Amino acid sequence: MKFFTMIVLLLVSSAVVANAQDLVGDWQGTLHAGAAELRLVLHIAKAEGGALKATLDSVDQGANGIPVSTITLKDSQLKFTVDAVHGAYEGKVNAAASEIQGTWSQGASLPLVFKRAANATKVDHRPAKPSEIDGAWMGTLDAGAMKLRVVFHITNTEDGLTATMDSPDQNAKGLPVTSVTRDGASIKLEMKQIGGGYEGKISPDLTTMEGTWTQGGNTLPLVLKRVKDAAELERRRPQNPVKPYPYHDEDVSYANPAASITLAATLTIPPGKGPFPAVLLITGSGPQDRDEALMGHRPFLVLSDYLTRRGIAVLRADDRGVGKSGGVFASGTTANFATDAEAGVEYLKERPEVNPHKIGLIGHSEGGIIAPLVAARNPDVAFVVMMAGSGVPGDQILVAQSRLIAEAAGQSSAEAEKTANEEREILELVKTQKDRAALETELRKRLAGKGPEAQVDAQIKALTSPWFEYFLNCDPAVPLRKVQCPVLALNGEKDLQVPPKQNLPAIRQALEEGGNKHFETEELPGLNHLFQTAQTGSPTEYAEIEETISPVALKKMGDWILKQ
Repeated sequence: MKFFTMIVLLLVSSAVVANAQDLVGDWQGTLHAGAAELRLVLHIAKAEGGALKATLDSVDQGANGIPVSTITLKDSQLKFTVDAVHGAYEGKVNAAASEIQGTWSQGASLPLVFKRAANATKVDHRPAKPSEIDGAWMGTLDAGAMKLRVVFHITNTEDGLTATMDSPDQNAKGLPVTSVTRDGASIKLEMKQIGGGYEGKISPDLTTMEGTWTQGGNTLPLVLKRVKDAAELERRRPQNPVKPYPYHDEDVSYANPAASITLAATLTIPPGKGPFPAVLLITGSGPQDRDEALMGHRPFLVLSDYLTRRGIAVLRADDRGVGKSGGVFASGTTANFATDAEAGVEYLKERPEVNPHKIGLIGHSEGGIIAPLVAARNPDVAFVVMMAGSGVPGDQILVAQSRLIAEAAGQSSAEAEKTANEEREILELVKTQKDRAALETELRKRLAGKGPEAQVDAQIKALTSPWFEYFLNCDPAVPLRKVQCPVLALNGEKDLQVPPKQNLPAIRQALEEGGNKHFETEELPGLNHLFQTAQTGSPTEYAEIEETISPVALKKMGDWILKQ
């Protein structure tokens, strides 16, 4: 909950209509975010094959050419996403193709109307002779709970130096740098859209830049080194499977009638004659794609590949509002996401390659809460695997998490306990204060001085969101007592986010109280929250570890599923 978030953009993206050709051109709209107004210009063009492509300018933030990740159009309904900021837009194009009325979602939902712009400006920089600092420059921000790589791509143009920035460990690419200023050995890169920037000194041999990154009042040292080989930009992830796969993989979609949305997914089917047992993978908290991608790792891709090679069909989906899935992620709760999982089960039952009596669920982290919720009320679920699923309410999880991560960061036991007590007091306030205005006022008092105002605002928004309210009060033991199908609950010994000593006994007790006699709980030695082989279990290690999922954990799950 307290990870330093480097990329916090309030931006928007691009669109599509009944007739795609009608949307080609420039569109302008204004996003009203409290007292702030952000003018946005959407540039839509035709891509190869007749599809659409787009970029977005945020005029008031000085950000031009923000990449739009996906654009879809169906029955005059426009949808686009900006993966770099986990944002999405959905709107309806009017009959005259002159206006698009819709909603931008990113942490919260805001109305946004695009109108065709006759004189919208777009900045295109014509290339010039490369400067001596043209190219990619990479460094690592040590943000306490996490280390984040940043890459600046600098290019000389007829208008001077320009740049874009990538945050590879946050899956953010092509973020525009507002301005690049060089004065001899001094360089300054400004990014107004995220309230951030970099100032440094270029070494005489033009191989390093040594300086500081500043954002929202926080300043961190940052040394950038010239990238000589593009391979340096990629983390080594040896477990990622490489095509062609020895099985069939298919992009699919299916409806969730309860939410009136369509979810996009990948189904992998083993070779040979079915029907096969099948599993649905359920992601952890936060907006996740179907691979549960983070910090260069793609855990669900690795897990799906392993299980499919062992004869198990696997369905993995983009979360609602993420990637190619419909809906709005920001307004959802764990209970809402459970209906998305149920829709996945229904889809698997319809596939002729799948044995409808052998469909199970594998949930990671929050997915380990969702899986029992679904299994408790759905007799079609044949088994459940909880990967770092919790057995106690969310407030207890967060207090324990706060203490353990503080200790891993170097705090003494006394300091870590103080941090945990502060967390406990704030969570208790959130649980008990039902007056929203009074809650926000009190939270602002308690968080005053804990960080820049923008950071405090973001924390208050998170603490008062529907998802957080549900998570704090949700007791996983309640649905666990109703689960009668076989259950495998796994935790890593070094998991600091869902501590095994706190949660595995609670899971075991709830299943026993419900009369379930077909379950196993196991603490896997040396593994962290992501089931990587780890030294400390701290989230700072996640990106540094090459292993995505321990072979021990993979084999444990595969063996257990095939026995059911």
